[in-house]
Amino acid sequence: MNYAVVDSALEHLHEIKVPDKADSKIEMPPTVPAEAPEFVQNVTATIMAGRGDDLPVSAMPDDGTWPVGTTQWEKRNIALDIPEWDPEVCIQCAKCSIACPHAAIRPKVYDAAALSGAPETFKSADAKGKEFEGLKWTIQVAPEDCTGCGACVHACPAKNKTEPSRKAINMAFQPPLRASERENYAFFLSLPDPDRGTLKTSTVKGSQLCRPLFEYSGACAGCGETPYVKLLTQLFGDRAIIGNATGCSSIYGGNLPTTPYTTDANGRGPTWNNSLFEDAAEFSLGFRLTLDKQSEFARELLNELRDQVGGQLVEGLLGADQSTEAGIAEQRARVDELRKALAGKSDARSKQLASLADTLVNKSVWALGGDGWAYDIGYGGLDHVLASGRNINVLVLDTQVYSNTGGQCSKATPRAAVAKFAAGGKDVRKKDLGMIAMTYGNIYVAQVAMGASDMQTVRAFNEANSYDGPSLIIAYAHCIAQGINMTLGFDQQKAAVQCGAWPLYRFDPRLAAEGKNPLKLDSKEPSLSFTDYAYKENRFKMLTAFKPEHAEALAKQAAADFADRWQMLQRLAAAPAESQE
Repeated sequence: MNYAVVDSALEHLHEIKVPDKADSKIEMPPTVPAEAPEFVQNVTATIMAGRGDDLPVSAMPDDGTWPVGTTQWEKRNIALDIPEWDPEVCIQCAKCSIACPHAAIRPKVYDAAALSGAPETFKSADAKGKEFEGLKWTIQVAPEDCTGCGACVHACPAKNKTEPSRKAINMAFQPPLRASERENYAFFLSLPDPDRGTLKTSTVKGSQLCRPLFEYSGACAGCGETPYVKLLTQLFGDRAIIGNATGCSSIYGGNLPTTPYTTDANGRGPTWNNSLFEDAAEFSLGFRLTLDKQSEFARELLNELRDQVGGQLVEGLLGADQSTEAGIAEQRARVDELRKALAGKSDARSKQLASLADTLVNKSVWALGGDGWAYDIGYGGLDHVLASGRNINVLVLDTQVYSNTGGQCSKATPRAAVAKFAAGGKDVRKKDLGMIAMTYGNIYVAQVAMGASDMQTVRAFNEANSYDGPSLIIAYAHCIAQGINMTLGFDQQKAAVQCGAWPLYRFDPRLAAEGKNPLKLDSKEPSLSFTDYAYKENRFKMLTAFKPEHAEALAKQAAADFADRWQMLQRLAAAPAESQE
Protein backbone atom coordinates (compact mmCIF):
# COMPACT_ATOMS: atom_id res chain seq x y z
CA MET A 1 0.00 0.00 0.00
CA ASN A 2 2.85 2.38 0.79
CA TYR A 3 4.49 1.70 -2.57
CA ALA A 4 1.17 2.24 -4.34
CA VAL A 5 0.72 5.63 -2.66
CA VAL A 6 4.20 6.75 -3.73
CA ASP A 7 3.64 5.58 -7.32
CA SER A 8 0.26 7.31 -7.41
CA ALA A 9 1.81 10.57 -6.20
CA LEU A 10 4.43 10.47 -8.95
CA GLU A 11 1.81 9.76 -11.58
CA HIS A 12 -0.26 12.76 -10.58
CA LEU A 13 2.47 15.39 -10.38
CA HIS A 14 1.62 18.57 -12.25
CA GLU A 15 3.00 22.07 -12.40
CA ILE A 16 1.37 24.95 -10.56
CA LYS A 17 2.23 28.38 -11.96
CA VAL A 18 3.28 30.88 -9.30
CA PRO A 19 1.59 34.26 -9.99
CA ASP A 20 3.70 37.37 -10.41
CA LYS A 21 1.96 39.07 -7.50
CA ALA A 22 -0.41 38.14 -4.71
CA ASP A 23 -4.01 38.65 -5.70
CA SER A 24 -5.73 37.18 -2.63
CA LYS A 25 -8.35 39.29 -0.86
CA ILE A 26 -7.56 37.56 2.47
CA GLU A 27 -5.16 39.40 4.76
CA MET A 28 -2.79 37.37 6.91
CA PRO A 29 -3.82 38.10 10.52
CA PRO A 30 -1.17 38.92 13.12
CA THR A 31 0.31 35.93 14.98
CA VAL A 32 -1.31 37.07 18.22
CA PRO A 33 -4.06 39.65 18.88
CA ALA A 34 -3.06 43.26 19.41
CA GLU A 35 -4.23 43.20 23.03
CA ALA A 36 -1.75 40.45 23.98
CA PRO A 37 0.87 41.39 26.63
CA GLU A 38 4.20 42.85 25.55
CA PHE A 39 6.16 39.64 26.23
CA VAL A 40 3.70 37.62 24.16
CA GLN A 41 3.92 40.17 21.33
CA ASN A 42 7.71 40.30 21.29
CA VAL A 43 8.81 36.80 22.31
CA THR A 44 5.99 34.27 22.24
CA ALA A 45 4.64 35.44 18.88
CA THR A 46 8.10 35.40 17.33
CA ILE A 47 8.58 31.76 18.33
CA MET A 48 5.07 30.86 17.18
CA ALA A 49 5.84 32.38 13.78
CA GLY A 50 8.88 30.12 13.42
CA ARG A 51 11.43 32.89 13.92
CA GLY A 52 12.62 31.90 17.38
CA ASP A 53 16.25 31.68 16.27
CA ASP A 54 16.15 35.43 15.63
CA LEU A 55 15.54 36.19 19.31
CA PRO A 56 18.52 37.30 21.40
CA VAL A 57 19.25 35.47 24.63
CA SER A 58 18.41 38.69 26.49
CA ALA A 59 14.77 38.29 25.44
CA MET A 60 14.47 35.10 27.52
CA PRO A 61 13.30 35.29 31.17
CA ASP A 62 16.34 35.59 33.46
CA ASP A 63 15.24 32.88 35.90
CA GLY A 64 13.79 30.43 33.39
CA THR A 65 10.17 30.89 34.45
CA TRP A 66 7.65 31.50 31.68
CA PRO A 67 4.44 33.55 31.68
CA VAL A 68 1.31 31.46 32.23
CA GLY A 69 -2.04 31.61 30.47
CA THR A 70 -0.52 32.25 27.05
CA THR A 71 -2.47 29.63 25.04
CA GLN A 72 -5.34 32.12 25.03
CA TRP A 73 -3.41 34.22 22.50
CA GLU A 74 -2.78 31.44 19.95
CA LYS A 75 -6.24 31.43 18.32
CA ARG A 76 -5.32 28.47 16.12
CA ASN A 77 -8.68 28.29 14.29
CA ILE A 78 -8.21 24.62 13.42
CA ALA A 79 -11.87 23.56 13.68
CA LEU A 80 -14.00 23.47 10.56
CA ASP A 81 -17.10 22.79 12.68
CA ILE A 82 -17.76 23.99 16.23
CA PRO A 83 -20.59 23.41 18.72
CA GLU A 84 -23.53 25.80 18.68
CA TRP A 85 -25.76 26.10 21.77
CA ASP A 86 -29.56 25.86 21.71
CA PRO A 87 -30.81 27.41 24.99
CA GLU A 88 -34.35 26.13 24.40
CA VAL A 89 -33.23 22.48 24.57
CA CYS A 90 -30.46 22.77 27.18
CA ILE A 91 -31.14 21.05 30.53
CA GLN A 92 -28.11 22.82 32.10
CA CYS A 93 -26.28 19.66 33.19
CA ALA A 94 -22.81 20.96 32.16
CA LYS A 95 -21.81 17.56 30.74
CA CYS A 96 -20.60 19.28 27.58
CA SER A 97 -18.16 21.30 29.65
CA ILE A 98 -16.73 18.44 31.69
CA ALA A 99 -16.22 16.41 28.49
CA CYS A 100 -14.36 19.18 26.64
CA PRO A 101 -10.63 18.38 26.44
CA HIS A 102 -9.65 22.01 25.79
CA ALA A 103 -11.89 24.12 28.06
CA ALA A 104 -13.33 25.59 24.86
CA ILE A 105 -16.98 25.31 25.89
CA ARG A 106 -18.04 26.64 29.28
CA PRO A 107 -21.14 27.38 31.38
CA LYS A 108 -21.70 30.42 33.56
CA VAL A 109 -24.44 31.71 35.84
CA TYR A 110 -24.73 35.45 36.43
CA ASP A 111 -27.08 38.27 37.32
CA ALA A 112 -29.42 39.34 34.53
CA ALA A 113 -28.22 42.93 34.90
CA ALA A 114 -24.83 41.81 33.56
CA LEU A 115 -26.42 41.32 30.14
CA SER A 116 -26.42 45.07 29.66
CA GLY A 117 -24.23 45.75 26.66
CA ALA A 118 -24.20 42.13 25.51
CA PRO A 119 -23.59 41.51 21.80
CA GLU A 120 -26.73 41.10 19.73
CA THR A 121 -26.12 37.39 19.11
CA PHE A 122 -25.22 36.52 22.73
CA LYS A 123 -27.49 33.76 24.05
CA SER A 124 -28.81 33.19 27.57
CA ALA A 125 -31.55 31.34 29.42
CA ASP A 126 -33.10 31.46 32.87
CA ALA A 127 -30.90 29.39 35.18
CA LYS A 128 -32.41 26.17 36.51
CA GLY A 129 -32.20 25.13 40.17
CA LYS A 130 -33.24 26.76 43.44
CA GLU A 131 -29.72 27.93 44.21
CA PHE A 132 -29.66 29.85 40.90
CA GLU A 133 -33.13 31.33 41.08
CA GLY A 134 -33.32 34.72 39.34
CA LEU A 135 -29.99 34.23 37.56
CA LYS A 136 -29.13 33.72 33.90
CA TRP A 137 -27.31 30.75 32.32
CA THR A 138 -25.11 30.63 29.23
CA ILE A 139 -23.13 27.91 27.47
CA GLN A 140 -20.49 29.60 25.35
CA VAL A 141 -17.93 28.23 22.89
CA ALA A 142 -14.50 29.72 22.18
CA PRO A 143 -14.65 29.50 18.36
CA GLU A 144 -10.96 30.02 17.68
CA ASP A 145 -9.75 27.68 20.46
CA CYS A 146 -12.14 24.76 19.83
CA THR A 147 -10.53 21.77 18.07
CA GLY A 148 -13.84 20.56 16.61
CA CYS A 149 -13.57 17.09 18.16
CA GLY A 150 -17.33 16.94 18.84
CA ALA A 151 -16.91 15.26 22.24
CA CYS A 152 -19.20 17.83 23.86
CA VAL A 153 -22.03 17.19 21.40
CA HIS A 154 -21.67 13.45 21.81
CA ALA A 155 -21.81 13.80 25.61
CA CYS A 156 -24.90 16.04 25.56
CA PRO A 157 -27.94 14.08 26.90
CA ALA A 158 -30.57 16.69 25.94
CA LYS A 159 -32.61 15.88 22.83
CA ASN A 160 -34.64 18.26 20.69
CA LYS A 161 -38.15 16.78 20.83
CA THR A 162 -39.17 18.25 17.49
CA GLU A 163 -35.93 17.24 15.75
CA PRO A 164 -34.63 14.02 17.38
CA SER A 165 -31.34 14.19 15.47
CA ARG A 166 -30.42 17.44 17.22
CA LYS A 167 -29.37 18.15 20.79
CA ALA A 168 -28.83 21.16 23.05
CA ILE A 169 -25.51 21.69 21.27
CA ASN A 170 -24.92 20.82 17.64
CA MET A 171 -21.92 21.08 15.34
CA ALA A 172 -22.10 23.96 12.87
CA PHE A 173 -19.81 25.35 10.16
CA GLN A 174 -17.28 27.59 11.89
CA PRO A 175 -16.34 30.35 9.40
CA PRO A 176 -19.74 32.15 9.36
CA LEU A 177 -19.89 31.97 13.18
CA ARG A 178 -16.31 32.98 13.90
CA ALA A 179 -16.66 36.76 14.15
CA SER A 180 -19.89 36.82 16.16
CA GLU A 181 -18.85 34.00 18.48
CA ARG A 182 -15.46 35.64 19.04
CA GLU A 183 -17.30 38.74 20.26
CA ASN A 184 -19.71 36.62 22.33
CA TYR A 185 -16.85 34.72 23.97
CA ALA A 186 -15.03 37.93 24.90
CA PHE A 187 -18.23 39.19 26.54
CA PHE A 188 -18.74 35.83 28.27
CA LEU A 189 -15.27 36.01 29.82
CA SER A 190 -16.01 39.54 31.06
CA LEU A 191 -18.97 38.26 33.09
CA PRO A 192 -18.03 37.75 36.76
CA ASP A 193 -17.33 34.19 37.87
CA PRO A 194 -19.71 32.87 40.54
CA ASP A 195 -18.48 32.83 44.13
CA ARG A 196 -16.78 29.45 44.64
CA GLY A 197 -18.00 29.42 48.22
CA THR A 198 -21.63 29.23 47.03
CA LEU A 199 -21.12 26.43 44.50
CA LYS A 200 -21.69 22.72 45.11
CA THR A 201 -18.34 21.61 43.77
CA SER A 202 -19.21 18.03 44.71
CA THR A 203 -21.51 17.91 41.66
CA VAL A 204 -20.71 17.90 37.96
CA LYS A 205 -22.62 21.12 37.40
CA GLY A 206 -21.04 22.89 40.37
CA SER A 207 -17.54 21.82 39.38
CA GLN A 208 -18.02 23.15 35.86
CA LEU A 209 -19.12 26.56 37.08
CA CYS A 210 -15.61 26.95 38.51
CA ARG A 211 -13.27 28.61 36.05
CA PRO A 212 -10.85 26.10 34.47
CA LEU A 213 -7.24 27.09 35.08
CA PHE A 214 -6.00 24.76 32.35
CA GLU A 215 -7.18 25.83 28.93
CA TYR A 216 -6.68 25.50 25.15
CA SER A 217 -3.79 23.05 25.39
CA GLY A 218 -2.11 21.59 22.32
CA ALA A 219 -3.27 18.07 23.17
CA CYS A 220 -4.86 15.94 20.44
CA ALA A 221 -8.42 16.82 19.50
CA GLY A 222 -10.67 14.70 21.71
CA CYS A 223 -7.85 13.89 24.18
CA GLY A 224 -8.93 11.60 27.02
CA GLU A 225 -6.38 12.91 29.52
CA THR A 226 -6.98 16.65 29.57
CA PRO A 227 -10.57 16.60 30.91
CA TYR A 228 -9.17 15.17 34.17
CA VAL A 229 -6.40 17.79 34.37
CA LYS A 230 -8.90 20.56 33.68
CA LEU A 231 -11.22 19.19 36.39
CA LEU A 232 -8.35 19.16 38.89
CA THR A 233 -7.77 22.89 38.33
CA GLN A 234 -11.49 23.65 38.56
CA LEU A 235 -11.91 21.88 41.88
CA PHE A 236 -8.73 23.04 43.62
CA GLY A 237 -7.85 26.17 41.68
CA ASP A 238 -4.82 28.12 42.73
CA ARG A 239 -4.30 25.82 45.75
CA ALA A 240 -3.19 23.02 43.40
CA ILE A 241 0.56 22.34 43.35
CA ILE A 242 1.43 19.89 40.58
CA GLY A 243 4.57 17.84 39.96
CA ASN A 244 4.23 16.51 36.42
CA ALA A 245 6.04 13.45 35.10
CA THR A 246 7.47 13.67 31.61
CA GLY A 247 5.01 12.42 29.00
CA CYS A 248 2.01 13.68 27.08
CA SER A 249 0.82 15.65 30.10
CA SER A 250 4.14 17.50 30.39
CA ILE A 251 4.18 18.27 26.66
CA TYR A 252 0.69 19.77 26.44
CA GLY A 253 1.08 21.08 30.00
CA GLY A 254 4.26 23.10 29.57
CA ASN A 255 5.37 23.02 25.95
CA LEU A 256 6.79 26.36 24.90
CA PRO A 257 6.10 28.88 23.63
CA THR A 258 2.59 28.81 25.16
CA THR A 259 1.33 27.53 28.50
CA PRO A 260 -2.23 26.28 29.20
CA TYR A 261 -2.06 26.65 32.98
CA THR A 262 -3.49 30.06 33.81
CA THR A 263 -4.80 32.29 36.59
CA ASP A 264 -8.19 33.29 37.97
CA ALA A 265 -9.68 36.77 38.23
CA ASN A 266 -7.47 37.40 41.28
CA GLY A 267 -4.32 36.60 39.34
CA ARG A 268 -3.76 33.30 41.17
CA GLY A 269 -3.33 29.91 39.53
CA PRO A 270 -1.92 26.41 40.03
CA THR A 271 1.78 25.93 40.69
CA TRP A 272 3.17 23.57 38.04
CA ASN A 273 6.53 22.03 37.34
CA ASN A 274 7.79 19.14 35.24
CA SER A 275 10.27 16.62 36.59
CA LEU A 276 11.97 13.59 35.12
CA PHE A 277 10.06 10.49 34.07
CA GLU A 278 11.48 8.39 36.88
CA ASP A 279 11.14 10.72 39.87
CA ALA A 280 7.98 12.82 39.54
CA ALA A 281 6.39 11.21 42.61
CA GLU A 282 9.40 11.97 44.83
CA PHE A 283 9.62 15.44 43.30
CA SER A 284 5.98 16.08 44.27
CA LEU A 285 6.54 14.66 47.76
CA GLY A 286 9.21 17.32 48.13
CA PHE A 287 6.51 19.95 47.65
CA ARG A 288 4.42 18.33 50.38
CA LEU A 289 7.30 18.06 52.85
CA THR A 290 8.34 21.66 52.22
CA LEU A 291 4.82 23.00 52.67
CA ASP A 292 4.33 21.00 55.85
CA LYS A 293 7.55 22.36 57.34
CA GLN A 294 6.79 25.92 56.28
CA SER A 295 3.27 25.70 57.72
CA GLU A 296 4.63 24.25 60.94
CA PHE A 297 7.10 27.12 61.26
CA ALA A 298 4.38 29.69 60.46
CA ARG A 299 2.24 28.27 63.27
CA GLU A 300 5.15 28.48 65.68
CA LEU A 301 5.69 32.11 64.71
CA LEU A 302 1.98 32.89 65.14
CA ASN A 303 2.09 31.73 68.74
CA GLU A 304 5.36 33.58 69.32
CA LEU A 305 3.93 36.84 67.92
CA ARG A 306 0.46 36.42 69.43
CA ASP A 307 0.58 39.74 71.28
CA GLN A 308 1.55 41.68 68.17
CA VAL A 309 -0.89 39.94 65.82
CA GLY A 310 -3.83 39.61 68.21
CA GLY A 311 -5.01 36.52 70.05
CA GLN A 312 -8.37 36.28 68.26
CA LEU A 313 -6.77 36.36 64.81
CA VAL A 314 -4.16 33.78 65.84
CA GLU A 315 -6.83 31.42 67.14
CA GLY A 316 -8.84 31.86 63.94
CA LEU A 317 -5.83 31.09 61.76
CA LEU A 318 -4.75 28.06 63.78
CA GLY A 319 -8.21 26.55 64.20
CA ALA A 320 -9.66 27.29 60.76
CA ASP A 321 -11.96 24.72 59.16
CA GLN A 322 -10.73 24.58 55.57
CA SER A 323 -12.79 21.59 54.46
CA THR A 324 -15.07 23.72 52.25
CA GLU A 325 -14.61 26.48 49.68
CA ALA A 326 -16.29 28.90 52.09
CA GLY A 327 -13.79 27.90 54.78
CA ILE A 328 -10.89 28.44 52.39
CA ALA A 329 -12.19 31.91 51.54
CA GLU A 330 -12.48 32.78 55.25
CA GLN A 331 -8.90 31.63 55.85
CA ARG A 332 -7.68 33.76 52.95
CA ALA A 333 -9.37 36.77 54.54
CA ARG A 334 -7.59 36.00 57.84
CA VAL A 335 -4.24 35.73 56.03
CA ASP A 336 -4.87 39.15 54.44
CA GLU A 337 -5.62 40.52 57.91
CA LEU A 338 -2.40 38.94 59.18
CA ARG A 339 -0.37 40.60 56.45
CA LYS A 340 -1.86 43.96 57.36
CA ALA A 341 -0.96 43.40 61.01
CA LEU A 342 2.62 42.58 60.02
CA ALA A 343 3.00 45.43 57.51
CA GLY A 344 5.77 47.78 58.46
CA LYS A 345 7.26 45.43 61.06
CA SER A 346 11.04 45.39 60.73
CA ASP A 347 11.96 42.57 63.13
CA ALA A 348 13.16 39.29 61.61
CA ARG A 349 10.38 37.10 63.07
CA SER A 350 7.61 39.31 61.67
CA LYS A 351 9.26 39.30 58.26
CA GLN A 352 9.55 35.52 58.37
CA LEU A 353 5.89 35.12 59.26
CA ALA A 354 4.83 37.51 56.49
CA SER A 355 6.78 35.46 53.96
CA LEU A 356 5.11 32.22 55.16
CA ALA A 357 1.58 33.54 55.64
CA ASP A 358 0.19 31.90 52.49
CA THR A 359 1.14 28.42 53.74
CA LEU A 360 -1.62 28.79 56.34
CA VAL A 361 -4.10 28.25 53.48
CA ASN A 362 -4.34 24.51 52.74
CA LYS A 363 -2.65 23.40 49.53
CA SER A 364 -3.57 20.42 47.37
CA VAL A 365 -0.41 18.66 46.19
CA TRP A 366 -0.63 16.37 43.14
CA ALA A 367 1.81 14.09 41.35
CA LEU A 368 0.53 13.77 37.78
CA GLY A 369 1.56 11.55 34.88
CA GLY A 370 0.76 8.64 32.62
CA ASP A 371 0.84 4.88 33.02
CA GLY A 372 4.38 4.60 31.62
CA TRP A 373 5.51 6.66 34.60
CA ALA A 374 3.22 5.24 37.29
CA TYR A 375 3.18 1.54 36.37
CA ASP A 376 6.70 1.27 34.94
CA ILE A 377 9.64 3.64 35.03
CA GLY A 378 8.53 5.69 38.05
CA TYR A 379 6.80 2.91 39.97
CA GLY A 380 9.54 2.49 42.60
CA GLY A 381 9.29 6.16 43.53
CA LEU A 382 5.50 6.12 43.35
CA ASP A 383 5.34 3.19 45.76
CA HIS A 384 7.76 4.95 48.11
CA VAL A 385 5.64 8.10 48.12
CA LEU A 386 2.34 6.27 48.65
CA ALA A 387 3.94 4.32 51.52
CA SER A 388 5.13 7.54 53.17
CA GLY A 389 1.73 8.23 54.70
CA ARG A 390 2.00 11.91 53.79
CA ASN A 391 -0.90 13.98 52.45
CA ILE A 392 -0.16 13.78 48.73
CA ASN A 393 -2.42 12.97 45.80
CA VAL A 394 -1.44 10.99 42.70
CA LEU A 395 -3.36 11.20 39.41
CA VAL A 396 -2.51 8.52 36.84
CA LEU A 397 -3.77 9.27 33.33
CA ASP A 398 -3.95 5.70 32.08
CA THR A 399 -3.94 5.34 28.29
CA GLN A 400 -2.62 1.78 28.73
CA VAL A 401 0.36 2.52 26.48
CA TYR A 402 3.34 4.87 26.24
CA SER A 403 1.44 7.43 24.17
CA ASN A 404 3.95 10.28 23.92
CA THR A 405 6.89 8.19 22.71
CA GLY A 406 5.07 6.25 20.02
CA GLY A 407 2.82 3.59 21.50
CA GLN A 408 5.12 1.22 23.36
CA CYS A 409 3.64 -1.48 25.58
CA SER A 410 3.47 -0.66 29.31
CA LYS A 411 2.52 -2.76 32.32
CA ALA A 412 -0.88 -1.08 32.05
CA THR A 413 -1.41 -2.52 28.56
CA PRO A 414 -4.11 -5.20 28.78
CA ARG A 415 -3.66 -8.70 27.46
CA ALA A 416 -4.50 -9.10 23.74
CA ALA A 417 -3.65 -5.48 22.84
CA VAL A 418 -1.11 -4.82 20.10
CA ALA A 419 1.58 -2.25 20.86
CA LYS A 420 5.25 -1.67 20.12
CA PHE A 421 7.20 -4.46 21.86
CA ALA A 422 3.95 -6.47 21.81
CA ALA A 423 3.38 -6.68 18.06
CA GLY A 424 1.80 -10.11 18.36
CA GLY A 425 -0.56 -8.98 21.10
CA LYS A 426 0.45 -8.69 24.75
CA ASP A 427 0.34 -12.16 26.24
CA VAL A 428 0.38 -11.38 29.98
CA ARG A 429 -2.29 -9.67 32.07
CA LYS A 430 -2.02 -6.01 33.02
CA LYS A 431 -0.65 -4.87 36.34
CA ASP A 432 -3.32 -3.96 38.91
CA LEU A 433 -1.91 -0.75 40.37
CA GLY A 434 -5.04 0.00 42.39
CA MET A 435 -5.11 -3.40 44.09
CA ILE A 436 -1.43 -3.11 45.01
CA ALA A 437 -2.06 0.28 46.62
CA MET A 438 -5.12 -0.99 48.53
CA THR A 439 -3.01 -3.61 50.30
CA TYR A 440 -1.41 -0.84 52.36
CA GLY A 441 -4.78 -0.13 53.96
CA ASN A 442 -4.12 3.57 54.56
CA ILE A 443 -4.15 4.85 50.95
CA TYR A 444 -7.27 6.32 49.36
CA VAL A 445 -7.62 4.58 45.98
CA ALA A 446 -10.13 5.25 43.21
CA GLN A 447 -10.48 3.98 39.67
CA VAL A 448 -12.52 6.33 37.51
CA ALA A 449 -13.71 6.75 33.92
CA MET A 450 -15.34 10.09 33.19
CA GLY A 451 -17.20 8.71 30.17
CA ALA A 452 -18.84 6.03 32.30
CA SER A 453 -19.61 8.20 35.35
CA ASP A 454 -18.62 11.86 35.53
CA MET A 455 -20.30 12.07 38.94
CA GLN A 456 -18.15 9.27 40.37
CA THR A 457 -15.08 11.01 38.95
CA VAL A 458 -15.91 14.34 40.62
CA ARG A 459 -16.66 12.52 43.88
CA ALA A 460 -13.33 10.66 43.79
CA PHE A 461 -11.32 13.85 43.18
CA ASN A 462 -12.99 15.58 46.11
CA GLU A 463 -12.58 12.58 48.42
CA ALA A 464 -8.90 12.21 47.50
CA ASN A 465 -8.26 15.88 48.20
CA SER A 466 -10.05 15.76 51.55
CA TYR A 467 -8.26 12.60 52.73
CA ASP A 468 -5.41 13.44 55.12
CA GLY A 469 -2.99 10.89 53.72
CA PRO A 470 -1.81 9.49 50.39
CA SER A 471 -4.38 9.21 47.60
CA LEU A 472 -4.24 7.50 44.22
CA ILE A 473 -6.69 8.10 41.36
CA ILE A 474 -6.32 5.91 38.28
CA ALA A 475 -8.23 7.52 35.40
CA TYR A 476 -9.15 5.77 32.15
CA ALA A 477 -7.94 8.02 29.35
CA HIS A 478 -8.83 7.11 25.79
CA CYS A 479 -6.09 7.92 23.31
CA ILE A 480 -5.57 8.21 19.58
CA ALA A 481 -2.89 5.51 19.98
CA GLN A 482 -5.69 3.04 20.75
CA GLY A 483 -7.01 3.45 17.22
CA ILE A 484 -10.45 4.89 17.92
CA ASN A 485 -12.71 7.67 16.72
CA MET A 486 -11.82 10.28 19.34
CA THR A 487 -15.28 11.84 19.15
CA LEU A 488 -16.59 8.58 20.61
CA GLY A 489 -13.92 8.33 23.31
CA PHE A 490 -16.43 8.51 26.17
CA ASP A 491 -18.37 5.64 24.57
CA GLN A 492 -15.26 3.48 24.75
CA GLN A 493 -14.72 4.43 28.38
CA LYS A 494 -18.29 3.39 29.12
CA ALA A 495 -17.86 0.12 27.19
CA ALA A 496 -14.66 -0.65 29.12
CA VAL A 497 -16.63 -0.35 32.34
CA GLN A 498 -19.60 -2.34 31.04
CA CYS A 499 -17.43 -5.30 30.00
CA GLY A 500 -15.53 -5.34 33.29
CA ALA A 501 -12.21 -4.28 31.79
CA TRP A 502 -12.28 -1.11 33.90
CA PRO A 503 -14.34 -1.49 37.08
CA LEU A 504 -15.14 1.73 38.93
CA TYR A 505 -14.43 1.72 42.64
CA ARG A 506 -13.37 3.82 45.61
CA PHE A 507 -11.35 2.56 48.59
CA ASP A 508 -11.59 5.00 51.49
CA PRO A 509 -9.64 4.10 54.67
CA ARG A 510 -11.80 6.52 56.67
CA LEU A 511 -14.69 4.08 56.36
CA ALA A 512 -12.61 1.30 57.91
CA ALA A 513 -11.95 3.59 60.89
CA GLU A 514 -15.74 3.82 61.29
CA GLY A 515 -16.10 0.04 61.25
CA LYS A 516 -17.36 -0.03 57.65
CA ASN A 517 -16.06 -1.76 54.54
CA PRO A 518 -13.66 0.76 52.90
CA LEU A 519 -14.22 -0.60 49.38
CA LYS A 520 -17.20 0.48 47.30
CA LEU A 521 -17.84 -0.81 43.79
CA ASP A 522 -19.35 2.00 41.73
CA SER A 523 -20.00 0.04 38.53
CA LYS A 524 -22.45 -2.77 37.87
CA GLU A 525 -21.69 -6.39 37.07
CA PRO A 526 -20.34 -6.74 33.51
CA SER A 527 -23.07 -6.82 30.87
CA LEU A 528 -21.00 -6.50 27.68
CA SER A 529 -18.61 -9.02 26.16
CA PHE A 530 -14.94 -8.14 26.07
CA THR A 531 -14.78 -8.38 22.27
CA ASP A 532 -17.77 -6.04 21.83
CA TYR A 533 -15.63 -3.44 23.60
CA ALA A 534 -12.18 -4.38 22.33
CA TYR A 535 -12.88 -4.84 18.63
CA LYS A 536 -13.97 -1.23 18.28
CA GLU A 537 -10.30 -0.35 18.81
CA ASN A 538 -7.51 -0.99 16.31
CA ARG A 539 -5.10 -2.06 19.06
CA PHE A 540 -7.20 -5.20 19.57
CA LYS A 541 -8.86 -5.55 16.17
CA MET A 542 -5.66 -5.52 14.07
CA LEU A 543 -4.48 -8.85 15.50
CA THR A 544 -7.54 -10.59 14.08
CA ALA A 545 -6.40 -9.67 10.56
CA PHE A 546 -3.08 -11.53 10.57
CA LYS A 547 -3.30 -13.92 13.54
CA PRO A 548 -7.01 -14.64 13.98
CA GLU A 549 -6.60 -17.81 16.05
CA HIS A 550 -4.05 -16.20 18.34
CA ALA A 551 -6.26 -13.11 18.65
CA GLU A 552 -9.20 -15.26 19.67
CA ALA A 553 -7.14 -17.12 22.27
CA LEU A 554 -5.76 -13.90 23.77
CA ALA A 555 -9.22 -12.32 23.82
CA LYS A 556 -10.56 -15.26 25.80
CA GLN A 557 -7.69 -14.99 28.27
CA ALA A 558 -8.19 -11.23 28.59
CA ALA A 559 -11.91 -11.73 29.26
CA ALA A 560 -11.00 -14.29 31.93
CA ASP A 561 -8.52 -11.81 33.48
CA PHE A 562 -11.21 -9.17 33.83
CA ALA A 563 -13.80 -11.65 35.10
CA ASP A 564 -11.39 -12.87 37.79
CA ARG A 565 -10.63 -9.32 38.90
CA TRP A 566 -14.29 -8.36 38.98
CA GLN A 567 -15.17 -11.36 41.13
CA MET A 568 -12.32 -10.55 43.52
CA LEU A 569 -13.42 -6.91 43.83
CA GLN A 570 -17.02 -8.03 44.31
CA ARG A 571 -16.00 -10.39 47.14
CA LEU A 572 -13.93 -7.69 48.83
CA ALA A 573 -16.66 -5.07 48.51
CA ALA A 574 -19.24 -7.45 49.99
CA ALA A 575 -17.06 -8.67 52.85
CA PRO A 576 -17.66 -7.54 56.45
CA ALA A 577 -15.41 -4.68 57.54
CA GLU A 578 -13.45 -6.82 60.02
CA SER A 579 -12.35 -9.22 57.25
CA GLN A 580 -10.57 -6.33 55.51
CA GLU A 581 -7.88 -6.26 58.17
